[in-house]
Amino acid sequence: MLDLYTLALFSLACLALTATPGPDMLLIASRSMAQGRSAGFATLAGIQAGTYCHALAAAFGLSQLFVLVPVAYDAVRYAGAAYLLFLAWRAFASGSLLAPVSGAGPQRSAIVVFRQGLLTNLLNPKMALFVLALFPQFVRTDAGSVVVQVMTLATILNAIGLVVNGLVIAVASGIGVRFLKQGGLGRWPQYLLGTVFASLALKLAFEEKR
Repeated sequence: MLDLYTLALFSLACLALTATPGPDMLLIASRSMAQGRSAGFATLAGIQAGTYCHALAAAFGLSQLFVLVPVAYDAVRYAGAAYLLFLAWRAFASGSLLAPVSGAGPQRSAIVVFRQGLLTNLLNPKMALFVLALFPQFVRTDAGSVVVQVMTLATILNAIGLVVNGLVIAVASGIGVRFLKQGGLGRWPQYLLGTVFASLALKLAFEEKR
């Protein structure tokens, strides 16, 4: 089991990382502003589920594939960019502001948004490399199962992310609701969401691996 000092140090690192605006925070904020608080939390839940998947991959050495086989890294990167462009097209073309799927009820909508957040995270190889670079620094061979340690660290990262991004969701969704009540805004939240998806796609497609 990891000692308290290691856990505290990792928690501080996670707080600094999650509090720094990045693609995930931008996606969560824009989704919350465009579709409300529930959609924001569903997106966050999908992203955090993806974090657990990346953590497991790192624990079992699967993330090393992206380091050893550049073609695999590029394949996932381009697949992720294509998926984000598809979501951008859906956001621009959708005729409904509050439902990501035409005719979908609230529960179905949440599932769709969760799946989009999950796939967006899984198809981002940079997230796999991030976990592979950060987590081993806090894993100790004499502290028990490596898998348990890695999943513990992933849980801490997600817990801190829930607090930080929860505040982002509350603020962004509040802004969206206020603007919608004023009327006359048309489909601008959907255009904002589509622009975010397209920007993330271009960033993922053209940014070199580091």
